[in-house]
Amino acid sequence: MLRSRGLRLTAQRQLVLQAVLDLGHATPEQVHTAVREVAAGVNITTIYRTLELLERLGLVTHTHLSHGSPTYHAAGEHQHIHLVCRECGAVDEIDPELMRPLADRLAADRNFQVDIGHVALFGVCGNCEDGEPT
Repeated sequence: MLRSRGLRLTAQRQLVLQAVLDLGHATPEQVHTAVREVAAGVNITTIYRTLELLERLGLVTHTHLSHGSPTYHAAGEHQHIHLVCRECGAVDEIDPELMRPLADRLAADRNFQVDIGHVALFGVCGNCEDGEPT
């Protein structure tokens, strides 16, 4: 895809994309840590720029799962809603169709289209609720 758009597939771009694929959900800092295990000279600015490029190309997407950095995952994955535990930080995924009634209602009542791939719901997971943080 990069080559078809006149861009080079550099080793750094390949490492960043592979890190996102391997990690599943990852912040730029987590991607940086993974990439540095293979290429110690890659700096965090390169990671951010590469993630932005990969997102513009439609290879990765991001969501905000906390007040910090965005979390990236492969764009080819099925859309999902993120469940984020405020206690332990665990992230789980659920089928976006659970959100369909609300999305349809917002479309009808407010002419607002929900981007389900960016939805994150915050709460407390079952393990933490039971007093057993993961």
